Amino acid sequence: MDPALRPLIAIPARFSASASALRYAAEVNARALIEAVWRAGGEPVTIHPAADEVSSRLARFDGILLPGGGDLAPHRYGAAETHASVYDVDDLQDTFDLSIARVALDSGLPLLAICRGLHVVNVALGGTLQQDMDPAHRHLRHPVTVHSGLSTEVSCYHHQRVDRLGDGLVVTATAADGTIEAVELPSACGWFAAVQWHPEDTAATDPVQQNLFDTFVHTTTRPARHG
Repeated sequence: MDPALRPLIAIPARFSASASALRYAAEVNARALIEAVWRAGGEPVTIHPAADEVSSRLARFDGILLPGGGDLAPHRYGAAETHASVYDVDDLQDTFDLSIARVALDSGLPLLAICRGLHVVNVALGGTLQQDMDPAHRHLRHPVTVHSGLSTEVSCYHHQRVDRLGDGLVVTATAADGTIEAVELPSACGWFAAVQWHPEDTAATDPVQQNLFDTFVHTTTRPARHG
């Protein structure tokens, strides 16, 4: 592939208190996630969370990937109290991610949302979250049933899940315990998919999981958008 024709995929950075080989707090993304986008033919670009000019900043990109991360602040979806298990809440991260989700959906930019990313989209569309699950889907691999009839094993790391579904979202996959594992938005202007699991965990060896990244990147139209 001509490197100049690789679609530019914006991935919001996640704040980290520390990172190997760095002396101070860092802005990071998971290597497995970056590599999955690269294998799919995309040019992954980590972008700094800043709440202003989100729409104009995203205009240069061909697709948006909302990755996993810490929890959304419960007040973002109208909760009056915060469960003790809620962790790594960051107001700027929440504001930025919610803005990205709304801009992408309104503009038709292809959008893939993973784990926290699904939660962000759900909240951006007026949905709510269950703040803590019992049991949590952490460090687990378990089957999910796609509503087309396919069953596949996925890698999960989350302790929250969708409670009330956001406006217009349609459930497309579930776990045995009823957890919503994937959603689509039929009214979206552009390609959109969101999954609760982490496909990047196993994408290097599982073609089913890599196909999610392949499909996402292939829906972007860099030559048409950028000449």
